Amino acid sequence: MTAAADRPGVLCVGRVYCDLVFTDLPRLPTLGTETFAGGLSLHPGGGAAITAAYLAALGRPAFLGAFLPADPFGTQVAQELSRLAVDCSFARFAAAGLDPQVTVAMATGGDRAFVTRDAGPAAPAFDAAALRDAGIGHLHVGELKTLAERPDLLDLAEAAGLTVSLDCGWDDGLTTQAAALIERVAVFLPNADELDRLEAMGLTPRGQMVTAVKRGAEGARALVGDTMTEACAHPAKVVDTTGAGDAFNGGFLHGWLEGLPLAECLAEGIACGTQAVSAAGGTTGALAIRQDRLGLAAAQ
Repeated sequence: MTAAADRPGVLCVGRVYCDLVFTDLPRLPTLGTETFAGGLSLHPGGGAAITAAYLAALGRPAFLGAFLPADPFGTQVAQELSRLAVDCSFARFAAAGLDPQVTVAMATGGDRAFVTRDAGPAAPAFDAAALRDAGIGHLHVGELKTLAERPDLLDLAEAAGLTVSLDCGWDDGLTTQAAALIERVAVFLPNADELDRLEAMGLTPRGQMVTAVKRGAEGARALVGDTMTEACAHPAKVVDTTGAGDAFNGGFLHGWLEGLPLAECLAEGIACGTQAVSAAGGTTGALAIRQDRLGLAAAQ
C-alpha cells in the first residue's frame, strides 16, 4: 500500500454543496428566456463529498472534512452522506445566518453547466493526532481553490504523516502562486481542460508526482516524469456528467493507495466515472457500487 497499512482511511476536504440537478433539458436557458427540465433531484455535491462517497463504496474508510450546507438543505445532505457510509465526524454544519451552499447543475447534451453559491470558510480546523487516531493515512483536497484558502492543510498532512492528493477544479481566479501548492502533493488530478490552462500559465506538473488527467469520453492518462500510461473510456449512456471527475478520483485513489499499477488505477477510476455519468447526481453511482459490493459480500 502507498499509505500506512494500519491507516487506510482518507480524509476528503473541500466545500460541500446541495446539488440541485436539472436533467432532460431541451437547451440551457439564456437571458430573458425560460426552459423546462424533465427531472430534478437533490444530492450531496462538491468534489470532497463525491470522492468520499466513491471511496466508501469501494470499501475504504472515507471521512469528510467540511462544513455541511446550512438548512433547509444540510439535514438532507447529512442523511444522504450517512446512507453512503461517509464518516462525517470531522464535518460540521455551517454557522447560522450563512447562505446555504447550493449548486444548480443543468445537464444537457452530454455536458453540464453550474451556478454555485459558496459561503463561509471552506473547511473546519483539524488536529493531526485525531486524524492518526481515526486511522487516516491520506488527505484528498477536493479543489485547488480550497487548498489556496487553506495551505495549512499541507503542513497538517506532514505533521500527521499523510500522503496528499489534489483535484484541480475550475477556478477563474487561478494564479501562478498555485504552483507552490501543486508541487507539494503526491497525486494531482486535473481534467484535460484544466491541465491545458495550467500549462498555458507555465504550471506544468513535474517530478515524480503522479498526474492523472481525466479526458472524458477519451479516457484518462497518468503521467510520472516522462512516463505516460493511458486507458480508454467505457461505453456509457450519459444521463448527467456532474461529479464524474470526482468519482474517477475515488476509484483512482483507492487503487493507488492499494499500490496497484497505474494502468489498474486508471481502470478503477474510469469504472467509477462511468458509473457516475449513468445516473443523475454525483453520488448516485456510488450508492449503486456500494449496494452491488455488499450484495456480493452477502452472497459469499
